[in-house]
Amino acid sequence: MKKVNIGGVPEHFNLAWYLTLKNGEYKEQNINLRWHDYYGGTGAMCKGLRNGDIDIAVILTEGIIKDIIDGNPSKIVQTFVQTPLIWGIHVAADSKFKTIEDIKGTRAAISRYGSGSHLMAYINAKNNDWDLEKDLDFEVIKNLNGAIEGLTNAEADYFMWEKFTTKPLVDDGIFRRIDNCPSPWPCFVIAVREEFIKNNENDLNIILDIINQTTAEFKSIPSIDKTIANRYEQELEDVQEWLSLTEWSQEVIDKKTIKTVQEQLFDLNIIPKKVDYSQLIHKL
Repeated sequence: MKKVNIGGVPEHFNLAWYLTLKNGEYKEQNINLRWHDYYGGTGAMCKGLRNGDIDIAVILTEGIIKDIIDGNPSKIVQTFVQTPLIWGIHVAADSKFKTIEDIKGTRAAISRYGSGSHLMAYINAKNNDWDLEKDLDFEVIKNLNGAIEGLTNAEADYFMWEKFTTKPLVDDGIFRRIDNCPSPWPCFVIAVREEFIKNNENDLNIILDIINQTTAEFKSIPSIDKTIANRYEQELEDVQEWLSLTEWSQEVIDKKTIKTVQEQLFDLNIIPKKVDYSQLIHKL
C-alpha cells in the first residue's frame, strides 16, 4: 500500500478530507493517506513540503505562491476552495482599539513570516492606504493559541485569522472582531512536491478524484451543518452562513488568478519577482 502524507489546517474547510479518510476511500484504492494537522498554518506547511514531511498540502494560495517563488520545490495542482477567505481582524476583548484606524502602526500577531496572517496584514494595510514601511509591525505567535496569549497579555495588538474559526473566541469574550478583510482570490489550493508528482502521478489523480467527488456533493450531505457545528464547536447559524458563502473547486487555478496574486504580492514587496504560470502550476 502506497503511503502518502498530507497536511492542512484543522478547520471546517478540510472536513471533506476527514470524511473520505473515515470512509476508507483511499485504502480501497491501495493508498494509505495520512492526514497531519498543521496548527501553524501556511508557513508550517511550506516547511513541511520543503522537508518532505508531507507530500501534499491544502494551503493558502498566496502563501504557497510566495514560497514556490522562494524555492519550494512544489507545484499547485488545483484550487480547493474557490471563494475568498474572510479574515477577521481581532483585538483583545478589553483592548482600547475600536476601528481599523486605531490599529494603524501597532503590532500584528502573525503565526510566522510568510504565513497567511503575515501576508494578509499587508493586504489590509494596502486596502486602508497605510504606509507599508511605517504602519506595519509584527509579533510572531506561532498559532491560534499563541494569538490568544499574545493579545490577552498585550504582547501584540491585533490578529488576522479566518472569521468563522475565531468566532467562538469572539462569542466567549476573548477576542473582539473590529472588521473583516476578504482575500482578493480563491483561498485554498492543493500543492504537491514535484518529486511526488513525478513518481506518483497515478496515485495523485486517484486522491484528487476522491476528494473532488466529495467536495462537489459536500453541501448536500445530510445534516452536514450539524456535523460541522459539533466537530468544530461552532454555532449552527454561523456554520450555515459559512456554508452559504463557501464554494469548493475541482479545477486547476487559472492564469488570470495567478497573475492577480503575483501582481499584488509584487506590489507589496512580498515576492522579489513574478514568474511564469508554468513555474507555479502542474496540470495533471
